[in-house]
Amino acid sequence: MAGTTNAASDSAGVRFGVKQGQVIQEFGYDDDVDSDLRSALEEATGTELVDEDYDDVTDAALVWWREDDGDAHDLADLLMDTLTTLEDGGLIWVLTPKPGRSGHVSAPEVDEAARTAGLHSTSTISAAEHWSGFRLTTRGRGR
Repeated sequence: MAGTTNAASDSAGVRFGVKQGQVIQEFGYDDDVDSDLRSALEEATGTELVDEDYDDVTDAALVWWREDDGDAHDLADLLMDTLTTLEDGGLIWVLTPKPGRSGHVSAPEVDEAARTAGLHSTSTISAAEHWSGFRLTTRGRGR
């Protein structure tokens, strides 16, 4: 069956590792988030992003994190919260303002929080015009 997705949502789906029918839980939503990215992810999955209070199983988590949101310990706590509903093997994306932008968080701080939460940072992308994305996964036992 041919879908009705556009190039932006196809690209977002591939870049963020999500596909039709999956549920993405969003944490740290505020008025500074990238609405185009959010829309592209919703189109790629065919479902609306769910908020922090969602209590069913999710396939991915999207965490918007800024310097004013707290330190690495606070981010680690939030990452632990994302794991409560995340399906085994699900991805977590931490989005932080890019370097030079207000609210920027350094990669070492994200890595420290990930390690503390038992996660592993696997890659970094330019997620949107003003946001960098850090892809986190649970530490696997290998294949």
